[in-house]
Amino acid sequence: MAYTANDVKELREKTGLGMMDCKKALEENQGDMEQAIDWLRKKGLAAASKKSDRIASEGLVDAYIHPGGRVGVLVEINSETDFVARNESFQRMVKEIAMHIAAADPVPLFVSKSEVTQAFIDKEIEIARAQAEATGKPPAIVEKIVEGKLNSIYKEVCLLEQPFIMNPDLTIEQFVSQRTAEIGEKLSIRRFTKFVLGEGLQKRNENFAEEVNAQIAK
Repeated sequence: MAYTANDVKELREKTGLGMMDCKKALEENQGDMEQAIDWLRKKGLAAASKKSDRIASEGLVDAYIHPGGRVGVLVEINSETDFVARNESFQRMVKEIAMHIAAADPVPLFVSKSEVTQAFIDKEIEIARAQAEATGKPPAIVEKIVEGKLNSIYKEVCLLEQPFIMNPDLTIEQFVSQRTAEIGEKLSIRRFTKFVLGEGLQKRNENFAEEVNAQIAK
């Protein structure tokens, strides 16, 4: 099956990979688009480990607003090139991660373990140790409990350590690695913010009946 320049262009848009890679993929797969994509993905998986030291300074800032407008997320995810930032697969990945953050409870505080401050770790260890010691268990068991608690805390507070809500068999870090292999560039989550309507504001405690009675009394 022959392929055209438009086929190469379409494959580049779908994968975010270079023209020569796309031409080679189409040649190796007799112009079959789906087989060419699979071929490139397999090739990307072999090369993914080589991308970790590259610089990713392009990318996308995107927003997800949950239906009803009570929860919103802003997230920045970086790529190596602006071309990939316009890629549909990359944009879908950004949106899916924003949706994960919107659904996360509790909200992650950090992107990765490397961002967790020593002060935060020390405080969590202190709390975990006090709780374990209150059970009366021996010191060696207490330390094992503390270690286990710290590992579970990382899964709560670090976005990359969390099971991906759309595929719990993968962590967010593994999901990003898969997309890195598929797209062919280094991708990294830089920062995010979650907004919850009314968060931090004092809530009214009056119930409906009390509110009606209060209006009648006026």
